[in-house]
Amino acid sequence: MVKSADAGEAGARQPCGLDASARSEDQAGGGSAASTSTAAATGDARKDDAADGPSAAAAAPTAPPDQNDDDDNDDARVPPACFVVVYNLAKRHNVGNLLRCCTAFGVKAACLVGSRDFNTFGAHGAAEHVPLRHYATLDECVADLRARDGARVVGVEIDPSATPVHTHAAFQGPTAFMLGNEGQGLSAKQLRLCDGGLVYIAQHGPGTASLNVTVAASIVLHQFSVWARYPERARRDQKFVVAPRPQRTAPRGVVPGARPARPDAAECARVKGEGEAWVEEQMNAAGLEGALALAL
Repeated sequence: MVKSADAGEAGARQPCGLDASARSEDQAGGGSAASTSTAAATGDARKDDAADGPSAAAAAPTAPPDQNDDDDNDDARVPPACFVVVYNLAKRHNVGNLLRCCTAFGVKAACLVGSRDFNTFGAHGAAEHVPLRHYATLDECVADLRARDGARVVGVEIDPSATPVHTHAAFQGPTAFMLGNEGQGLSAKQLRLCDGGLVYIAQHGPGTASLNVTVAASIVLHQFSVWARYPERARRDQKFVVAPRPQRTAPRGVVPGARPARPDAAECARVKGEGEAWVEEQMNAAGLEGALALAL
């Protein structure tokens, strides 16, 4: 095979004094040899690719539903929905900032677990643009998301089993992102409910161990909106166009239609214990006369 290719190339380099028939035969032989050589090279390249491992297509991140549809159908496609589960946040003002992130990146609903009240600090009016749901327990929240929305729960946590969020490998349709406590992260129960696995945000500088919960949520939600191909909001000058504020159907900072959550017995006992300990500490510090004054 190699000899035929060499012969063809040699024939192509013959002096111009060759007669027409000889040149024709040599050119035909060279073309055949070149085709054979090209086919052999293609076959060898395919063998090399197979030896190197999975193809690039197999390693590509999962595409959202209708990702391969014709561009003409983009207006008709329904992108996968995104949800956020808010539970056990230590700093209540983070909820308002988080709702601002939710409306910026097209979250379908923010699910508040436990208390139906939240602090709107930092929302700047965005809270009215995000549908809110209230659940008494995490189990109730996750069960409803799975049954009503067909959503998988993906936790946001720095964990050996987590995948980098920018790879989009964990995205496979409607997704609810479980956010952890600012200090402790996701609890064991939250981790058990994450049937869609975990994602983390890669960091490249040495100055911090983790990100604020609202900053982390913004990055994760942006990555999901890019993967799901949410349409970009219209812009005007240096701002995005804000829709008219919906009419409020509940007091500010209260989930509309939510029933007051039952007081948690353990939490009540903790608060009571802290109060009794504080009174005892004050009485001990004040002495007998101070204790009498406090009692009166």
